Amino acid sequence: MPPSPTTVSSPIAASSRQLILVVAPAWNSKAAQLQRFERTGYDGDWQPVGPAIAVSLGRAGLAWGRGFHPPVEGREKSEGDGCAPAGIFAITALFGYAAPDSPFARAAKLTYLAATPDLKAIDDPASAHYNRIVDQSTVADPDWASCEDMLRPDERYAVGAVVAHNAEPSVPGAGSCIFLHVWAGQGVPTAGCTAMALADMSEIAGWLDASAAPLLVQLPQAEYAARRAAWGLPTCSMPMR
Repeated sequence: MPPSPTTVSSPIAASSRQLILVVAPAWNSKAAQLQRFERTGYDGDWQPVGPAIAVSLGRAGLAWGRGFHPPVEGREKSEGDGCAPAGIFAITALFGYAAPDSPFARAAKLTYLAATPDLKAIDDPASAHYNRIVDQSTVADPDWASCEDMLRPDERYAVGAVVAHNAEPSVPGAGSCIFLHVWAGQGVPTAGCTAMALADMSEIAGWLDASAAPLLVQLPQAEYAARRAAWGLPTCSMPMR
């Protein structure tokens, strides 16, 4: 039996000084509110950064992902389920259509992956490269039957961030290639990522800083209320729409 929320110590690392909190009305919600926070040190209080913004979630809502949080009872995310992952996850890299020598790329404070026709996100659970973004031109023997193009004909990946859900070691079939990225439009759900307006995604990308060990915390409202104190999450009252 997993421990109750009141007995779990905080999964938030002392080194984490940036946090993106996404709270949805319920598990099956396709939309949520996002608020950024930062703190000066582990003992500092989380302070909000900017206003809360609207985001889109997976077409099937949320399901528990694999991250820094302890095991929790409930629906678990799986490949192709249409759910965005709930829990606590590192944000490890940026990506986008800007060239590697562009002002955006030079200013990035996280590792930046410039999209090319060869940059692929591997979602085939049978592949040794599952849940990784790879340059296929450097792979001698591609072993995947399916993947996602990081250079798309639309602006969905014009700028985005990598969410370390089901990170190393990845469990095949537990869900792959989870990003923060640009939405198709307000209210339009995703295949399992968290999406927002281009201006909001661009601002967040410029704010994220590897030295602050940024995190994504994504939960339904009831789970956030139950785990906020024990997990050391910021106090936040965002309107649920």
